[in-house]
Amino acid sequence: MWKVSLLVTTYNVKENLKKTLADIEEQDYPSLEVVIVDGASCDGTLDLIKEFAARHGDPGSSCQVGWISEPDRGLYDAMNKAYAMSTGDIVAVCNDRLCTPDAVTKLVRAIERGGEGCIGAHADLVYVEGEHIVRTWHMGEGRLADGWLPGHPTMFLKREIYERYGVYDISYHCAADYEFMVRFLKEEQNRLAYVPEVLVAMFYGGISNAGLRNYMVSFWEGYLALKRNGVRRPMLITIKRTLLVLRQFRG
Repeated sequence: MWKVSLLVTTYNVKENLKKTLADIEEQDYPSLEVVIVDGASCDGTLDLIKEFAARHGDPGSSCQVGWISEPDRGLYDAMNKAYAMSTGDIVAVCNDRLCTPDAVTKLVRAIERGGEGCIGAHADLVYVEGEHIVRTWHMGEGRLADGWLPGHPTMFLKREIYERYGVYDISYHCAADYEFMVRFLKEEQNRLAYVPEVLVAMFYGGISNAGLRNYMVSFWEGYLALKRNGVRRPMLITIKRTLLVLRQFRG
């Protein structure tokens, strides 16, 4: 059985973290590792992490926990730290909510059924503010050349992809996750299985969609990610990607 590492990064978002960890505890997958990297929070987050780790301190538990709390150089640096601490065969960044108790199981099973060339799996997601759904994003399947990429918060990857292509480039302010995905999805032999269900609820207001200025930075960094990775027609793809995002807003 594959061991799944869920990477959780946090900084002064105690209430969101409560929801994330509660959803993780409800998962029915029998071999989980939770790695939490906190950026030296001062809002009670550390107490919450300690309580969570203590609940899963039994060596025989199906959910093993590792954590640190220290200053970092931002979200992507924290994600890299969490990956370095992880040991799972499948790795996923889990900073949001898992919508169903079998979310992890469904994504793992999709990878198992994916066959040769399947490097991971992804699903649909919703953006939420509190309990209110702001937007639903049906990811579907597509091609990088058409502006498509999977929703990073839903993506479960085999560890070998990190080992082969590296981790997140912290020189990107908003789009290191996008650049990371471009790195391996530009190669057509790498395929992701798709689960056509909403399995992740993303807390609205992430780095790349928090205001017009950040969106413009994300647009430019997305273009640079394509160009630096040798993808043809990077500006055209970036425009197509923007149109896909706008279509999701429209419904």
